[in-house]
Amino acid sequence: MKMKFSAMAMGALLLAAVPMLAHHSFSAEYDQSKPLTLRGKFTKLDWVNPHSWVHFDVVGPDGKVTNWAAETPPPNGLYRNGWRKDMFKEGEEIEVRGVAAKDGTPHMWSNGVTIVATGVQFTMGSRPPNEGPSDAKGK
Repeated sequence: MKMKFSAMAMGALLLAAVPMLAHHSFSAEYDQSKPLTLRGKFTKLDWVNPHSWVHFDVVGPDGKVTNWAAETPPPNGLYRNGWRKDMFKEGEEIEVRGVAAKDGTPHMWSNGVTIVATGVQFTMGSRPPNEGPSDAKGK
């Protein structure tokens, strides 16, 4: 009986560990020695698990437009920090701060986003200045 219980417990433990194996390592994908601040036109927000994504078009010095994707925490973490699904408007200029992807593709990890026209900043760890839980943007 002890052996059967131990085998069942071990099986349950292994099944619980499977989702952790699927999660990628931050340092494997992003280079913290490459801070990045980009300005561009907001195109869409993927409000999805396990991580949300802010997409925006950046015009390079050569005039070429590149669509960037900025990875963020999951929706529940963003929501607790004042983010809302509809807070950015398509075509609105935003500034995205974070670190570059190691592989050189146009994606990054975002530490925060600023709406350029208003100067309102949204970070990953605090509410925008002068806003409390009841008056956060996009209520």
